[in-house]
Amino acid sequence: MGAGDLTPRQYAVLVAVSQNEGVSQTLLVEKTGVDRSTLADIVRRMLKKGLLQRRRTKEDARAYAVKLTDEGWRVLKAADPLAKRVDEKILNVLPGQQRERFIQDLNLIVKSLAKLQSGNGADKTE
Repeated sequence: MGAGDLTPRQYAVLVAVSQNEGVSQTLLVEKTGVDRSTLADIVRRMLKKGLLQRRRTKEDARAYAVKLTDEGWRVLKAADPLAKRVDEKILNVLPGQQRERFIQDLNLIVKSLAKLQSGNGADKTE
């Protein structure tokens, strides 16, 4: 994705963290749809790149709260225009009504997957 070799999954993590400051990695799994072990690896790489910072939560010493660093915010802001252009290019293939329906269907899928994940032992308190 241009901005410093950012992968689409890393971009999704940056967006999710930016919208949920101090989110736990468990909730980040729910927000991004990335499985737990893959997400842990992505977060580890992003920590090394200086895009994220991670601290133990006060509520649960086993859980980590994840935040964007200043560099993470910079990379996210740099990648946003490209991500929007890609979205527009993909969606412009569909006529207006189909585009609306497609977005509604995607939102339905995301919500359904989130419900499935939260029902599979993901702790909402983290």
